[in-house]
Amino acid sequence: MPQPAQHPDHLWRNPDPKRAYDVVIIGGGGHGLATAYYLAKNHGITNVAILERGWLAGGNMARNTTIIRSNYLWDESTAIYEHSLKLWEGLAEELDYDILFSQRGVMNLTHNLSDVREAKRRVSANRLNGIDAEWLDPDDVKRLCPIIDVSSSPRYPVLGAAYQPRAGIAKHDHVAWAFARGADTLGVDLIQGCEVRGIDVVDGRVRGVQTSRGPIAAGAVAIVAAGHASIVAGMAGVRLPLQSHPLQALVSDLLEPIHPTVVMSNTVHVYVSQAHKGELVMGAGVDAYNSYAQRGSFHIIERQMAAALELFPIFAGAHVVRTWGGIVDIAPDASPIIGLTPVYGLFVNCGWGTGGFKATPAAGWVLASTIAAGAQDPLARPYALSRFTAGALIDEHGAAGVAH
Repeated sequence: MPQPAQHPDHLWRNPDPKRAYDVVIIGGGGHGLATAYYLAKNHGITNVAILERGWLAGGNMARNTTIIRSNYLWDESTAIYEHSLKLWEGLAEELDYDILFSQRGVMNLTHNLSDVREAKRRVSANRLNGIDAEWLDPDDVKRLCPIIDVSSSPRYPVLGAAYQPRAGIAKHDHVAWAFARGADTLGVDLIQGCEVRGIDVVDGRVRGVQTSRGPIAAGAVAIVAAGHASIVAGMAGVRLPLQSHPLQALVSDLLEPIHPTVVMSNTVHVYVSQAHKGELVMGAGVDAYNSYAQRGSFHIIERQMAAALELFPIFAGAHVVRTWGGIVDIAPDASPIIGLTPVYGLFVNCGWGTGGFKATPAAGWVLASTIAAGAQDPLARPYALSRFTAGALIDEHGAAGVAH
């Protein structure tokens, strides 16, 4: 098997935009890049442009905590996230790029009887859907992650955990660079510094976009703009049921390898992993207020550090190096919106909340399929915008964990 190239001499071109494309993708993050790659690879549609107002993967793709898992509760969720995880497992070889995918497992801790019941329910649902899921008692938790305090001392003692062994993390910028290089090689134009300022709609059909670098005609337009998806869709007169919130995270200074898995806790509200270089990566829930700011409130950081110290007293000597925030778009049922809109030729991929990174390959795969066919991909069918009028919601608030 050929070894993946870590840092090739050439990643992608920086072309000027053409005056017309078959497909224009608004948003150069992970989902936009994956969509372009699969349009070209799976469907032979290469006259495609990605329009990014900043630099490629400089938004949420650069601001997430890189957790990958598929142990969601509902059938619709496990279907798309498991498809994504299977794509992750072959992505480095396919894209010929080391994305540092590490299947170190993800552990969801329980601290009370309600937690235990919900976790066991999810383990059972996962197994019925073919997802690798296990129930761990406190001794198993300690064996897999020795630095967790499983004594009776913490305010919320650890009573067990749901565990997915195939879950893990990957290096977010490597993932973006790999998809970008793959799409560019297949002929896609990746256009940075190109802000979309309007979407042209004539007689109910999309005709193109107005940008800071001139008008661009398009046969189809896909909005893949995460926390700004509702603003961009509004340019075409489409209202999306989304709220945007800041989501904060932090990293510590570099440590020796001490944390072998990914640990999440809803009750004490923190999740922790250790990155490849050695820093601890921590996050919690979204700030309660709506905002488009890429920073958040100090009290969120303070609470998640306190929660982490309850579970991991060994972290008391670590230092916070930096914090940051992303803008997450959240739908009423905590599930994404993928597919067609009331405007013919206009497609959306949004509403992933804090779960977007893990879905990157599958989101690109199903949106590309939907654009190519002009109809919902089977995996995307439950996530149609029409579900909010039909009432067929996919309530993943619980299994979305502490937000992702």
